[in-house]
Amino acid sequence: MNHWQRHGSLALMTAGLAFFAAGCAPSTTNEPQGPETPVVEERQEADRQVAEAEQKVISERRAQPQAELAQRVMSDLAVSGAQTFSSQPAPPPMAMPQRQADRPVDRENYAEIDTNPVHRVVETPVSTFSIDVDTGSYSNIRRMLREGRLPPEDAVRVEEMINYFSYDYPVPEAGGAPFSVTVEQATTPWNANTRLLQIGLQGYRPDPGSIPASNLVFLLDVSGSMNSPDKLPLLVNSMKMLTRELDEDDRVAIVVYAGASGLVLESTPGNEHATISAALDRLSAGGSTNGGAGIELAYAQARQGFIEGGVNRVILATDGDFNVGQVDFDSLIDLVERQRESGVALTTLGFGTGNYNDHLMEQLADAGNGQHAYIDSLNEARKVLVDELSSTLMMIAKDVKIQIEFNPALVSEYRLIGYENRMLAREDFNNDAVDAGDIGAGHTVTALYEIALVGSGGERVDPLRYQTESTGGDPSGELAFLRLRYKAPDGDTSRLIEQAIRPEDGGMSERLAFAAAVSAFGQHLRGGQYLEGYSLDEILALATPARGEDPFGYRGEFLQLVRLADSVGMAQRGEK
Repeated sequence: MNHWQRHGSLALMTAGLAFFAAGCAPSTTNEPQGPETPVVEERQEADRQVAEAEQKVISERRAQPQAELAQRVMSDLAVSGAQTFSSQPAPPPMAMPQRQADRPVDRENYAEIDTNPVHRVVETPVSTFSIDVDTGSYSNIRRMLREGRLPPEDAVRVEEMINYFSYDYPVPEAGGAPFSVTVEQATTPWNANTRLLQIGLQGYRPDPGSIPASNLVFLLDVSGSMNSPDKLPLLVNSMKMLTRELDEDDRVAIVVYAGASGLVLESTPGNEHATISAALDRLSAGGSTNGGAGIELAYAQARQGFIEGGVNRVILATDGDFNVGQVDFDSLIDLVERQRESGVALTTLGFGTGNYNDHLMEQLADAGNGQHAYIDSLNEARKVLVDELSSTLMMIAKDVKIQIEFNPALVSEYRLIGYENRMLAREDFNNDAVDAGDIGAGHTVTALYEIALVGSGGERVDPLRYQTESTGGDPSGELAFLRLRYKAPDGDTSRLIEQAIRPEDGGMSERLAFAAAVSAFGQHLRGGQYLEGYSLDEILALATPARGEDPFGYRGEFLQLVRLADSVGMAQRGEK
């Protein structure tokens, strides 16, 4: 008999004696007893002995050798006999994540963001950045406001708030570029001395029947940190929604990871909804989080089932709390950048609160030529994985870059609103080796500049003392010159689009007004450095008449969030 068996038997004998002592006590069926009777005390003593025996069993289990523990973890990962893989052994018991009494409740992680500054055109006439179609910041902010708290400033990425909404830009013509380009301008709502310049891209919308077959790998976090109603249960139901949109031409495999990684469903036809759903239903949360091992296994599965000319994508669903194995941020980004060379893209879906790693999730998606979304409800899951499925899965243009050269004869200053972590060097625009954002089918992308015209009185920066400024500038009368570069999904050489921008004196369109309101709200949540005191009430007044058609209620929900932010802010300031 080994060490575990011997001590386990002693514990069971102790429990048995306790039950025997309780069973031999005289019957009291017909005699009521008070709370201090000897019989009750004997039963309480028996219960105490049973509890001690059970605690001893638990203590002995924790003392098992590492090999036995690793065997149990791998056994738990296997679902109904499915083949399981592991890139490294499970960690010792002390490595399992357990909340300590002194650990902060909120361990959410956000990248530090410095708001884009104002640039003088005579000093820096060119602005270059990568497009961004992520929307995770908006839904994450919504979650925090509904919890009754304002988001930290670094959680607010204004461009993701703007791009959460579509703006009804013209659809591109067939046979041309994969997206249209729309430019508008009007007086800035929060500063009558400056103007807003809006650049909008609209990706083409393919017919549903023309969307190619998909080879998808669901990479799902089943570690102990996912044991919460807003994490694994919501994740499972979200992936079921996506599954119901697939057909027999599509394929789905499921990889999970905790302390080790495992394959719980081999590549399966997309129309076998019951089989895929059953595999999802069998998942449970427990253990530490070895996300790096899971990423490697998921990409291996995607390469194994690669569909030439199809959609090949890993969908990572997690709270991002990687705590064992490969956990270094830069190493994980490098891992995904290497894997994208195989033609497999990565989409990240964030879940949960308290330990959510927004920084990692957003950057992994950027490195993996994919999109990042935060799923805070089944409604958001439906938006991302059902209503916008073609945008989420099907790429129509990659490495999309925007560059604007402002004319110093007409424009004195400019600042780009948002896109702080997507800025590029001027020379990166023509360098096809520099990665940039991708556009999915039907995606809209919007960028806003606030510009001060020469002599408008909207300038914020004093001219340099020893610089002689040229006031002649370009006599063409152009406000700026717009350049865009993009690659075909399977291409390596970029294509160029160029367009001159001329001054306009027209009023503000509905779509520009709503985009301006969303940008103002995002800037307000980040401290409102350039808003000139523009209030939430004024933002609400700007957005309400610009709501327009709202079939899914997203714009109406935005109006509610502005009101909610006002109430939360007042409560935090102690106002009535």
